[in-house]
Amino acid sequence: MSFLRKLTIQRLMVAILFILLFAMAVRTPTDTDTWWHIRSGEYIVDHHSIPTTDPFSHTRLGERWIDHSWGSQLVIYGVYKLFGGDGQPGDTGNIGLSLYMAALATLGMFFVYQMCEGSVYVRAFAVVLGTAAAAVFWSPRPQMFSFMFGALVLYLLHLYKRRQIDRLWAIPVIMFVWANLHGGFAIGFIFMFGSLIGEVLGNLLDQDDKDVVEWPRLRKMVLVTAVSIPVIALNPNGVRMLAYPFQTVGIGVLQDFIQEWASPNFHERQTWPFVVLLIGILAAAGLSSRRIDWTDLTLVAGTAFMALTAGRNIAVFAIAATPVLARHVEIWLADRGWQIHPRRTVSGPMMILNVTLLVLVILGGLAKIAVAVNTKTARAAQELYFPVEVAEFLNETPPSGKMFNSYNWGGYLMFAAPDVPVYVDGRTDLYDDAFLREYLNISFLREGWEQALTDQEIGFVAVEADSILAAGLRTQAEQWQERLFDDERSAVFIRAGVDE
Repeated sequence: MSFLRKLTIQRLMVAILFILLFAMAVRTPTDTDTWWHIRSGEYIVDHHSIPTTDPFSHTRLGERWIDHSWGSQLVIYGVYKLFGGDGQPGDTGNIGLSLYMAALATLGMFFVYQMCEGSVYVRAFAVVLGTAAAAVFWSPRPQMFSFMFGALVLYLLHLYKRRQIDRLWAIPVIMFVWANLHGGFAIGFIFMFGSLIGEVLGNLLDQDDKDVVEWPRLRKMVLVTAVSIPVIALNPNGVRMLAYPFQTVGIGVLQDFIQEWASPNFHERQTWPFVVLLIGILAAAGLSSRRIDWTDLTLVAGTAFMALTAGRNIAVFAIAATPVLARHVEIWLADRGWQIHPRRTVSGPMMILNVTLLVLVILGGLAKIAVAVNTKTARAAQELYFPVEVAEFLNETPPSGKMFNSYNWGGYLMFAAPDVPVYVDGRTDLYDDAFLREYLNISFLREGWEQALTDQEIGFVAVEADSILAAGLRTQAEQWQERLFDDERSAVFIRAGVDE
């Protein structure tokens, strides 16, 4: 009964908000890169060591590989096996993957909510919009740790700046853990350096702002940022990890070929929440009576530029922009006397209504989660997106020779057909720019593609049945024998004279 008495409208709304956010974040795993991370985690467990050279492909076998996500791969593999994952499409391990993703997504948005200001209604509005924008990034991959830790680092900076609560000592510890979980630790430095630049500008140009971190306190931010840099080297790859983010961004094929690294396609509805959030920031900051803070401006402008150049950065923008949106919407409402404050206490029929609403939301959330993690639903989705039948074929009667495979299939085949080394997969940092461009030349039938397959001793090709390469191989029926599958989306071409 004491819980019911304390169930204010505000607490009810917060509970409903995060139940709905968690339910929304639970999705069927359909990201091909998830599977090579699970395969890597399995390798680490089986060999009791972190790979420093590539053990999975025939094109980069034995070459240096910085496994920047080794820690999160152990977590993902552990969660997958804990829930009974056995390597089959739609197995119960998918439940663990979905819950892992939803837990980190919800925790990240909790830190974002804590940074928001204003009434619970304004904060909920901003967080829902920020969640809708950030969700384009969410999948059961190591990058979920980067989303959560990015929100946490910015929250600690927020506490120091706006509430005079000093928890900056935790940031170097977070960066150490982060560097052993995912290469996205660069997001933490983006937030730290962006905050430093903003505070320097604030001190120089807007000294009267009460929220500006004055020079004496700013020195501690500089010190914490400086200490956070060398701790990145405390990982199995040492100082090489410091250069990893720059090496990855420097791969030109990422922007040319890989969707998440390209600029957002605003014709796709999944990008529209990002557009609304960006326009909302501009409108709220322009209409409110308070000028935007220099740090807010630096972080929003910087992450907006990142998001406009690579869609995967939309989530980083959402972390930085959502609290700024809430702040200026609240100011704009206050300017017009339109603030709405929830009742502090409820009783009688109102209490019953609140409890009923909460129960209905919980039941609705559970129903949505049950559908998303249902094994039949997961299997159907994975058979739609992944070459399930190709993997079964390779496990049962693998052709002789080396495989050329679709980039989009590499991660799944590494996991589902582990005895057949892949040609390429989602580890773009391992396959340099020159290699990936050669892959594209073959895939799009550019000059010399037939000779490239011969020179690389390719015995069979596993690609989408409607791909350009598949069409080209069909014109050479004397050299390549096609094997179609019941899904009508997959094809394997076996070089003539190569025995299965």
